[in-house]
Amino acid sequence: MTQLRQKMINEMTLRRFAPKTQEAYIAAVSGLAKYYSQSPEKIDKQMVLDYLLYLMKEKKLSWSSCNVAVSGIRFFYTQALGMESMYLSIPARKKESRLPEIFSAEELEKLFSALSNQKHRVLLMTTYAAGLRVSEVVGLKVTDIDSKRMMIRVEQGKGRKDRYTILSIRLLEELRIYWRMYRPSIWLFYSGPKTEVPLSVSTLQRVYVQAKAKAGLTKGKGIHSLRHCFATHLLEAAVDLRTIQMLMGHSCITTTMTYLQVTRKHLGSTESPFDLLNIGEHTKLLKR
Repeated sequence: MTQLRQKMINEMTLRRFAPKTQEAYIAAVSGLAKYYSQSPEKIDKQMVLDYLLYLMKEKKLSWSSCNVAVSGIRFFYTQALGMESMYLSIPARKKESRLPEIFSAEELEKLFSALSNQKHRVLLMTTYAAGLRVSEVVGLKVTDIDSKRMMIRVEQGKGRKDRYTILSIRLLEELRIYWRMYRPSIWLFYSGPKTEVPLSVSTLQRVYVQAKAKAGLTKGKGIHSLRHCFATHLLEAAVDLRTIQMLMGHSCITTTMTYLQVTRKHLGSTESPFDLLNIGEHTKLLKR
């Protein structure tokens, strides 16, 4: 490891950056150095800007990937090296706002029934039934399932916060069947024959994609859709927003309020003002 990389890691560690953020920032600077085949210390500001244009125009990276690259490179020069002259005055592009696609109850039944492997079934069921992020599912330990209180403990979720979410009675039954079959010791969902290694995020995502294909479902782009379904279906069941916020682990309730835009109960019960207009029927007008 070079001294520059270690210095950058030290600065990020002091600021308590999440491991994934550190990996992304290091990758951004490594990509810059590799592009020019020289140490980033020898790269000037114009070269950095040319590289970012390359990422946008030639590599056609997504807006989020470009934002990460800018943030990582900016941090390296201004914070790790203290070179304020290298500050990149490039504003981050606003995040695209897209509403999630929500599965109906029938579609969820198809999704779960498409899998014969109990481990794979329970993986997707747990994701939906507890409203978990994919990293939270693979991070579950056997001891996180509290059947006496009917709660699931989520340790160090997003924002490095612990929380509890609900444990479904039906999910508990499925988990008990799974436990008798696989006998997990530490991690609830372990990788292959190694019970001491948790399942990878990519494996869980692959299980979801395969299940969706078998079920013939086209909506729900990623496995995170199951978490969206959890929140939306709770809202449709008249659970209050504050409770849903706590179960989801949202730091701000405005994030939870997004589901008001997709819930069937909220939108489906709203009458269109067009229905209030006194307009003669088209068939009657044709007879005249």
